[in-house]
Amino acid sequence: MTILLKAPRYRIRPTQTPAPAAPVPTPHAVGRAAHPDDTLFAPAPDLLDQARPSPAPSTGEVTSPQDIAQDAEIDAIRREGLTGRQLRLARRLAEKHGIAATSDFDAVRQLRKAGLDPLARATMLDMVTLPGSGDGASRALATVPKPALPQTVTPAQLPSPELRAEQSHAADIQRIQRDIARRRRRKMLLMWVRLSVFVGLPTLIAAFYYSVLATPLYATKSEFVIQQAESPAAGGMGGLFSGTQFATSQDSIAVQGYLQSREAMLRLDASLGFRRSFADPSVDALQRLPDANAVEAAYKIYQKNVKIAYDPTEGIIKMEVSAPDPALSAAWSRELISYAEEQVNHLSERLRTDAMSGARQSYEEAEAKLLAAQDRVLQLQEANKVLSSQVEVTLISSRITGLETQLSQDRLSLAQMLSNPNPNRARVEPVQRRIATLESEIALLRARLTEDGAGGRSLAKVQSELLLAESDVATRQLMLQQAAQQLESARTEANRQQRYLSLSVSPVAPDVPSYPRAFENTAVALLIFAAIYLMVALTASILREQVSS
Repeated sequence: MTILLKAPRYRIRPTQTPAPAAPVPTPHAVGRAAHPDDTLFAPAPDLLDQARPSPAPSTGEVTSPQDIAQDAEIDAIRREGLTGRQLRLARRLAEKHGIAATSDFDAVRQLRKAGLDPLARATMLDMVTLPGSGDGASRALATVPKPALPQTVTPAQLPSPELRAEQSHAADIQRIQRDIARRRRRKMLLMWVRLSVFVGLPTLIAAFYYSVLATPLYATKSEFVIQQAESPAAGGMGGLFSGTQFATSQDSIAVQGYLQSREAMLRLDASLGFRRSFADPSVDALQRLPDANAVEAAYKIYQKNVKIAYDPTEGIIKMEVSAPDPALSAAWSRELISYAEEQVNHLSERLRTDAMSGARQSYEEAEAKLLAAQDRVLQLQEANKVLSSQVEVTLISSRITGLETQLSQDRLSLAQMLSNPNPNRARVEPVQRRIATLESEIALLRARLTEDGAGGRSLAKVQSELLLAESDVATRQLMLQQAAQQLESARTEANRQQRYLSLSVSPVAPDVPSYPRAFENTAVALLIFAAIYLMVALTASILREQVSS
């Protein structure tokens, strides 16, 4: 590099104030213009320094050109708007390199002359750009090899105590945050491991069982209703609910209980081999009947696979029967429906039997009482020697009437005879004797009607007893007729079925297995295991908190 030196000039300052010199662009200014960070964060220039007037030059004072150039450079550096921190760094760097500076701006100036600029991010040689090709001197200068200058080493700077405390506090916070994050990751990992072991693994086992190992079961559905025949004799409040589900609700509940009983299971096993079907080795271990002779275990399987529900609002009994074979499932369903129909018939048969027995007993009692009443009448007739009291009274009354008629005629004849002054005694006496005889006969007949005599009891008492006996006979005959009618109607009702089973949905053998439902059962198992894990975890957490407190 060629360094051009100029001879020093001496001049006398004029009396008037010269124009301020233009700011000399320095390499530092050129370098800092290439970095937007320095221009962005650089403070604004001091307006007081710019507005402060230059001191009036003294007349007759001689200043060297070097001093003038130094002042101009310092003014230019001052106008750059360097911060206090940058100026302090420049002073420290100047002290490090043994440069005596009168001020911070002078330290910046001398460092730049020495080729050390702490404010620039590159060396001065890197900032030199080649000029255009028309300048021969510049091309000659560019061809000069660059000297190997020593690299500037940034000195190690120790932070202040406040900065060290702040950095230590920040490091502690970061270390605590890393520790908390590590603990959270470890706890999260342990939680997922526990969930996988206690929830995920059992759910996978359940899903594998329902999807692969479980024996498919075929469900046959059927529906039937129990109806009651309308009785023509039912009326009033008794026939208000006849023909509705309220009239047969008890029968439906009784049939439902019978189909879910051990007796129905034993009958089904005796007829179609229920226990033998579930004891087959082809059935999986969880659904298989371990002992074919175990009644209780078979009954549990029966309750699980035979589901019967009664809808009280509609009066319909719904039944679902599951079996390893579809044909067997349909056969079991039809057999259970036949059991239900037999049970309904049995319930109505009991009612019909009770009605028939009551009607027959009433008829027999009425018949016996009628025979007793007739025997009473017969005994009275034999005892009094009277066939009919009414006939006897009629005969006696007719005889009395005849005698009284004849007595009246004889009295008239006697009165006619006695009307003569000299009656004929031979004719009068017979008439008088006949009148006396008629009067005695009439008195005897009247006494027989009302008074007891040597010949027997009075006809009035006999007639009253016979009338009571005959009325009793008539009453018993009427009661016997009514009992006979009741017996006939009971026989008719007994021959007619009171309750019968009406099948609304017939059992049909399915072609697709209904159970197991892999997705639904797996979801239920997941919910169950998750609920158990949650309860256990909450209980353990509460106990741990209580112990630690």
